[in-house]
Amino acid sequence: MIPKKCVLIIQARTGSTRFPKKVLSKINGISLVEHIIYRVKKAKKIDKIILATTLKKEDDILCRIAKKNNIYIFRGSENDLVDRYYKAAINYNANFILRLPADNPIPEPKEYDRLIKYHLKTKNDFSSNICNFKGNGYPDGIGVEIFNFKALKKIWKFQKNKRFREHIALNFYDYNKKKAYKKFGFKIGTIKCPAKISRPNLILDINYKKDLILIKKIYRFFNKNRNFSIFDVINWYDNNYLKNYSTKNK
Repeated sequence: MIPKKCVLIIQARTGSTRFPKKVLSKINGISLVEHIIYRVKKAKKIDKIILATTLKKEDDILCRIAKKNNIYIFRGSENDLVDRYYKAAINYNANFILRLPADNPIPEPKEYDRLIKYHLKTKNDFSSNICNFKGNGYPDGIGVEIFNFKALKKIWKFQKNKRFREHIALNFYDYNKKKAYKKFGFKIGTIKCPAKISRPNLILDINYKKDLILIKKIYRFFNKNRNFSIFDVINWYDNNYLKNYSTKNK
């Protein structure tokens, strides 16, 4: 039997409307996207890592970063993410696809492996440990989604709604409305966050420039130790950041 491939796709582009070029933001002299690549390489159950970007010239720099960090590259549609993922999955013979936007700056590789193991065992179409998915209790900004190629192919073939093609997760689950998408009848699920790191109100993703401030503080604290875990982050946040912040604001 041919082993099934589990492929992680990092979606990245420099033309973000809310925070342009955020994936290139320097943290300790290293770009955000490179920090992400370094961390996800620690996951043991991922067969290939692909940086999927657009065909625009300004995204050439992301391809150079991918080559420098020895991961694969795919270039496709800027706004039709379903098409970009589908064609990347075909190109790299993926059976299972992990979707990671390049604004989740502290991916937790051990939790990636837990999610992959759960997904394969349950035979879900879609599994996620993204924050607050079905009350899983995870911090915001460390998680990932995984879905089957067959499910992605069905979406690529039959989904015509522009918004749903731009936001892949909506074809499975609406995180804002906390509601499953019923059109395709996909089987979805999650794993429970371990109690020691369960902090659903802790926001670690980067949507706006101001969100980068906290992430820089975290990376600066750990300095050259790039292998810190989310448990380390929570300890720092509780015992250093919160105490110092509350002292300064008294």
